[in-house]
Order: sequence, then structure tokens, then C-alpha cells
Amino acid sequence: MYSGWTRSLLRRFYSCGCNRMTDTSGKTVVLGFGITGRAVVKALVSRHKSVCVVEERFTEKSKKEALESGAEVVDATTDDFDWGDLLKGCDQIILSPGVRDSHQVFDSAKDHGVPILDEFDLAREWDDRPCAAITGTNGKTTVVSLVVAMLNESGIRSEAAGNTEIPLVEAIEDTSIERFVLESSSFRLAHSLDFSASPAAWLNFAPDHLDIHDDLEAYEKAKLKIWDGIGDPAEAIANLSDPVVASHAPKGCTSFGTDQSNVRIKDGFLVFENEEVIQLDRIKRSLPHDLENAQAAVAVALRSGANLKACANVLSEFSGLPHRMEFIGTQNGVQFVNDSKATTPHATISSMRAVSQVTLIAGGKNKGIDLKVLRNLRPENVVAIGEASEEIQEIFQNICDVKQVSTMREALEVSVSITRSGGTILLSPSCSSFDWYSSYAERGDDFRSLVHEYIGGNQSG
Repeated sequence: MYSGWTRSLLRRFYSCGCNRMTDTSGKTVVLGFGITGRAVVKALVSRHKSVCVVEERFTEKSKKEALESGAEVVDATTDDFDWGDLLKGCDQIILSPGVRDSHQVFDSAKDHGVPILDEFDLAREWDDRPCAAITGTNGKTTVVSLVVAMLNESGIRSEAAGNTEIPLVEAIEDTSIERFVLESSSFRLAHSLDFSASPAAWLNFAPDHLDIHDDLEAYEKAKLKIWDGIGDPAEAIANLSDPVVASHAPKGCTSFGTDQSNVRIKDGFLVFENEEVIQLDRIKRSLPHDLENAQAAVAVALRSGANLKACANVLSEFSGLPHRMEFIGTQNGVQFVNDSKATTPHATISSMRAVSQVTLIAGGKNKGIDLKVLRNLRPENVVAIGEASEEIQEIFQNICDVKQVSTMREALEVSVSITRSGGTILLSPSCSSFDWYSSYAERGDDFRSLVHEYIGGNQSG
């Protein structure tokens, strides 16, 4: 972790031209033209910078948009494409999230002495308003949403940015915002040259994104960068119930997750240090993982200037986000829950603690993660979906009845046929959605729509 003085020195070093971070004599290469890439290109072009977009998966629509952006456009799939030629005269490379650690761009950038940055670095060059940050394998979006709500309720105009629909380079265009709350994925942290958000929380750690990172150590190292910008150890928010997070937590951190933590559950209350924040029976979302998220959010929000009353109000009203243990409805004594955001075994295991008599719908596109840890679960039935259906079958075949299916509609139909009254049909895939769907949200929306169709059909009949 760097002190405030050291971070200031680093910024002066980077801006002097030693890393060419702000030398605008050449061009900026933006690798990837998704949500983040488009925002970065727009921000750079609006500041009259020379920009080159490089994309490996152009669609007709995205290529047209890139050509209209005012940037040079390069299709990296052509036979004559060469990173060495492209980087001549290049000042910096901005990576979009999801670029593999093994990508050729890293070696080429090193050979040519060109720095690789995240959009966070650009935004911080242009804007110095305070940022809080949240990372973790699971729970980031929920905690970010809670913190933003708590700060706004306290009268501090705040907005979520980063690994959201609004990258930070876009969010800073709103001059009314007083504080940003960053959802910080491992992709973004790994590529940031000088990450410096404070306070910053690390929620948990479990294997994930091993189709992107070289190995688990690289993923862990990326997550650890969340605390690079902490000057005061109390600004580091750490879940001490997670052994990996606890092993890296600095002495004097603001802790949560255990009975001895700064933020904890005690005598029916959520407590921050010596102050009672809210009674547990007033918290609208109170499953075990919900309470951990609540503790983390309170810690970040209070360290960011929120007040206790605002935190309590938000926790008493927050009903959760779509696709995260989202209750859809009940039919014939069976409840249906959409947990499509559970794209890792760690997330599914956490969700399974909250329900019983479960028919688990699991599978999808494996992200390079060992799914065998799911063997510790004891669902009553499993319905295996997607590319990983064979893996799911093998894991559960000696534990419970397993059915393999080829569509989400079939998954629901089979689940309904084998689930007893009093049970739960839980979509909690442990895998990404990119075999059948374009996102976990699309997968969850499909499941929800099918459940509504099923319940509506039974009620009308």
C-alpha cells in the first residue's frame, strides 16, 4: 500500500513523461470496444486525443460505431495485423475488461516500452473527486448499490461506476457528483497503473475468472491491489471471516464478518464499533450473505461520511437486486428463486445455505474453475444445463438424482416434475452464461419469464 505522499510522487513521475502516460504526441490504443472501450474512446476523442481502436470481435454494428467515433479503427483478426507495427508512436494502451493475462499485447507493450492502463487511470488524471471501491468474488454490485444509497441518503451525492453500465471516465462528466463508488473487478485492478481509491473493501475470495487470469495466484494478486491507495489502515475494509482476505488485511483495518470485528452482529443488532446501527429484524434482506454485505456496506459508507440513520434506513428498505436470490413466486407449494448472478461455486454454496429441499439448476460455461467443491452440497435434485452439464452430472451423480437438459424451458419443466411441495427450485448455475446467453441477466430474465408463464398458466387453468 502506498502512502498519500508516495501516491502523489508516483503521479508526478508518471506525468513527467517517464511512462508517457500524459504525453499526447502519439496515439492511445484502446483494446476492446465494449461498454468500457466505447466510453474511453468517447472521452479521449472529446479531449482531442489521437485514438486507435483495436478489436478482435467486431460485429457489423460495433465496427460502424467505432468508425463513426472519430478514432482510427483496426481489426486485429486480419492477416496483416501486427502489434509491433501498431505500437510505433503509441503513448499508452487502455485495456477493456476481460483481456486474458496471456494476450500478446502485454509482451508487445513491454518490448516497446508502452504503459498499459485501466480506464481508472485516465479518469484520475482528469478528475480528483474521491472514490470508494469494492472488490470481491461475490457481492460487489450489491454492496456498491447499498453504499451509493447510504451516501445519497446522507446528503452526499454519489454514483456507482467502474465495472457497471457507467465506466468512471463517463461518470466524471457529471459535475454534480461528490463521490464515486467503484465496482472493481480483478480485470480492472490488474491493469490499473496507480489504483488509489479510499476507503476500499475486499469482500471475499474464491476461484473465479481462471479463463482470463494465468492462475489463482494472479487472480489473488489482482484483488489485493484494492488496497494500494490506502493511507490510513482504517480505510481498508476487510472480511476477517474469509481466510484469504484476512491473510492480507493490514493491521488497524476496519473489519467485518466475525464476532470480534469492528462491524458485527451482536445481541440482535448490526453494530459499528460501539454503536448500534439497526435491529436485525428491521433488515429487509437478512440471509447470511446479505448480513455480510450489509456489514461491508455500513463500513464503507460510514468511512465515506454517511451517517448511521441513513445506513439503517437503506438496510430497512433494500429488497435486493435482480438475479441475486430473487424470489419469483410460488406454485403448488414450490418456490422459485432466480440466482443467475451466481457464476461461481462459492456463490452457489452461499445461496444454498438459505434454502432447503432444493432442486438445483446448475451449469453453463465453466470459467476454468474446479466445480468439484459443489460435492459438499446436498440438494434433493439437480438439473444440469449448458456446456458444463457433464461436469455437473459427474459431481452429483452419487449424491442425488441428476437430469441433463438442453434448454432452460426443459430445465424448468423437469424441475417442476421432480420437486415436492415445500421445496425450492433454485437457478444458481456456478458458471457463466456465455454458452446459451449473452449475460447472466439474459439467463435470469429467461428463467423468470418461464416461471411467470408456468405460474400464470396454472392460475388461469
